[in-house]
Amino acid sequence: MTEIQTIRTDVVGSLLRPAYLIEARKHFEEGKIKEDELRATEDRAVRDAVALQESAGLDVLTDGEMRRVNFQDSFSEAVAGYDAKPMTVKENERRVEGAAPGQRWEVPKEKEAHSAVAQRRPVKERIHLKRNVPLKEYEFLAKAAKKPAKVSLIGPDRISQRFDYEASKNVYKSMDEFVDGVVSVERQIVESVVKAGCRYVHIDAPGFTAYVDEPSLAQMRARGEDPDKNLARSIRAEARVVEGLGVTTGIHLCRGNQRSMWHREGAYDAIAERLFNELPHTRFMLEYDTPRAGGFEPLRVVRKGKIVVLGLVSTKVPELETVDNLQRRIEHATKFIPLEQLAVSPQCGFASDVIGNLISPDDQKRKLEVVVETARRVWG
Repeated sequence: MTEIQTIRTDVVGSLLRPAYLIEARKHFEEGKIKEDELRATEDRAVRDAVALQESAGLDVLTDGEMRRVNFQDSFSEAVAGYDAKPMTVKENERRVEGAAPGQRWEVPKEKEAHSAVAQRRPVKERIHLKRNVPLKEYEFLAKAAKKPAKVSLIGPDRISQRFDYEASKNVYKSMDEFVDGVVSVERQIVESVVKAGCRYVHIDAPGFTAYVDEPSLAQMRARGEDPDKNLARSIRAEARVVEGLGVTTGIHLCRGNQRSMWHREGAYDAIAERLFNELPHTRFMLEYDTPRAGGFEPLRVVRKGKIVVLGLVSTKVPELETVDNLQRRIEHATKFIPLEQLAVSPQCGFASDVIGNLISPDDQKRKLEVVVETARRVWG
């Protein structure tokens, strides 16, 4: 395996947006500043994010998703064709009003916001790449970072779950046809970032935990969908996005991360065999910070040569995990998978959207540092 494939620390993608960036984005949305002023502020925020991660000692870096209002902008803002509009900071604030850590969050049925992927939206024409968001992000990040940098983008499973097919039949004759279009666009994106020098492509796939969450399964069935068929289609699509790239690829599975809230629950057991054996990813980034994820038993089916990144450090709450406790949890995981196939990370991003989780920048810094210290203690 390559050096990047075996790194022992990881970060999922997003970091808390600094107050100066949130203010600049609001001013841009209100027409008070021009786009070049916003971009300059985003550049500053990315440099600050890089400095934070490098000072913490992480092995690989992201840009903190500083240029995104929502983590799904990697696709929704990259393509044309949706009957949708970009989501604003104020709309994100309204979506999470009254948030509290540990609360289950349901996607609100809003009248004002109509953002693609963040909400179930139809298309008005076939989707196509209009602006390669991840490539632009990577090109700047690679120049700013002294360590290897990775790209994160939303995977086809979530995109398909947040597509209003019933209202789009005049454009796509089947869900399979729509997903083929998604794969085509995402393949253009990942091939472009690899060509630009990126050696680690990371797919965010929060939708896969829908297949172990009873309310989510009930919603699929209520729409007349077959969850097993959806899962099979998504696994095939996921594999096609990254197969044969010749670089490290990873997939992140979580149960929701909106303003310190969660969206789904259920252990990996029911989907582990298929995910770990049918997906070609090198690294599987798994959320394991609460009992909602179940135990480590499903890790016994992970094949040799694959790395499981244990998301043991919560990004939802300010309480700091201890190195001793994290060590004990990693040791417990080795009952099911060898230590050399493990790594450690936060359980999710710190800010899946511009609003972010209910923790402070100091909390975030300490949590990144405890990830690194744990890795040093465990792997040397």
